Amino acid sequence: MGKYSWMFDWLVNRTTTAGLSGRKLRVAVTFTATIGFSLFGYDQGLMSGIITGEQFNKDFPPTLDNKTIQGAVVACYELGCFFGALFALLRADRIGRKPIIIVGAIIIIIGTIISVTPMRPHWQTGQFVIGRVVTGVGNGMNTATIPVWQSEMSRAENRGKLVNIEGAVIAIGTCIAYWIDFGFSYVNNSAQWRFPTAFQVVFAGLLLAGIIVMPESPRWLIAHDRKPEAYEVLGYLNDLPPDDDAIVAEASTIVDAVNRFTSAQTGFKDLFTGGRTQHFQRMIIGSSSQFFQQFTGCNAAIYYSTILFHETIFNGDKYRLSLILGGVFATIYALATIPSFFLIDTVGRRKLFLIGAIGQGCSFIISFACLVNPTEENAKGAAVGIFLFIVFFAFTILPLPWIYPPEINPLRTRTTASAVSTCTNWITNFAVVMFTPEFIERSNWGTYLFFACFNFLFVPVIFFFYPETAGRSLEEIDIIFAKAHVEGRQPWRVAATMPKLSLQEIDEQSKNLGLFDENFDKDNFETKEDISESSSSEGLRNRDHGMFEKDSQQSENESTARDDGRV
Repeated sequence: MGKYSWMFDWLVNRTTTAGLSGRKLRVAVTFTATIGFSLFGYDQGLMSGIITGEQFNKDFPPTLDNKTIQGAVVACYELGCFFGALFALLRADRIGRKPIIIVGAIIIIIGTIISVTPMRPHWQTGQFVIGRVVTGVGNGMNTATIPVWQSEMSRAENRGKLVNIEGAVIAIGTCIAYWIDFGFSYVNNSAQWRFPTAFQVVFAGLLLAGIIVMPESPRWLIAHDRKPEAYEVLGYLNDLPPDDDAIVAEASTIVDAVNRFTSAQTGFKDLFTGGRTQHFQRMIIGSSSQFFQQFTGCNAAIYYSTILFHETIFNGDKYRLSLILGGVFATIYALATIPSFFLIDTVGRRKLFLIGAIGQGCSFIISFACLVNPTEENAKGAAVGIFLFIVFFAFTILPLPWIYPPEINPLRTRTTASAVSTCTNWITNFAVVMFTPEFIERSNWGTYLFFACFNFLFVPVIFFFYPETAGRSLEEIDIIFAKAHVEGRQPWRVAATMPKLSLQEIDEQSKNLGLFDENFDKDNFETKEDISESSSSEGLRNRDHGMFEKDSQQSENESTARDDGRV
């Protein structure tokens, strides 16, 4: 059991479901996860409309016409997010997914209060920056944890679609922020920036209310020797009794992944191991998706779209029109996420990555070519390039780096490796957001050429290193990397030729590939009978839909079946 997890058990109920089960519970899990990522998107769009606002610059004089200070005020949030993700990396596996998200939401609320309360003539700029850093810490914890939590609560056949919703609502949150910024640009007092900043509390409050009544990840519970609770949560998620054959089979596969893979204790150093598990390669693949997401230029466009329109398209004129275009940009951004819901599991992750990188690179080449010779007509072409970029980004590389790392990494290192990828996101996000204002000021067209080159560099990385994970169980992906290592092939080639595996085939393949600990004894697993007894003794089976007691003859038959290898 996690060294610190017991400290949070008094605060959180690991198996609560708010009375929901089956599809309703899965929808509630998805809704809670999307609230967390809509806050992430809102924070991305928040500063675009207020950083150059008249009232904001009046209340925070150092930001007036100073691109370096403007970049620092915006980018300090990413620095906080990095440290929040780093904390999740070091502690989330021990504490649990649910407590981390709860603490993250509370920290966001505290940081928002700090940000909206600075008053002149006191140290108002410093207080605002501190508030943004604190808010970032909470958001970093959540963005590192929520995708893992939802991925582990989802079925393989629709996991991509459900986790994809997180990416889509990033765009929706950004859209909300842009239009709130635009509406309050007509206010001539400090509410112009205080209200948009304070609105973060709405998202954080909804996230907190939602996660408190949601269950812990069953995979985390099994990994921390809390199997009765895990069986209960799996039962709720599938709308079945915890001792149903389907639940026992699913739990057995998860226990295999936790206990039967080489049983040496894992830690941060295990991320740097190879062999059949390929921890290091899988961590690098997941983290590279976040690295390239930032250097595609997405947040240069999202955080500073108003500045891009104002200074590169309109040459410092038409500020109000720039705000309107920023709002239209964010609206198109949100609408363009819709195709991803249909494509994420049908087209697959790998092809969408390729479509996104190529499309985004070509879009920024259009903007670059138009701005080399700046004229009024060419400026319109540059704007088209920016809008085209965000369309490609929204349905491809926006959601994919949040889906891919939790899928690509094995259970024993999933939280840690996903947190590493999230840390990669935030530290590169910080770099991009910090240098973009200076970059725009020094070279309008150079900004677009720089990011276009990175998009094209991403293409060979995707093609040669990214295996397809759509429709695969998380345990099948372990098999893909093990086969690639044993057979001396690239994982993407193995994934392209390996058929979908049943639970029995996963078990057999794992044995053949030497993934299991040779000293592991299958009979030591908790069985249906064990779970029934544990659940009954702890009151875990008071369910309204088919909970029942087994008579002695049924128990005897089950015991016999288990000994024969049928259970």
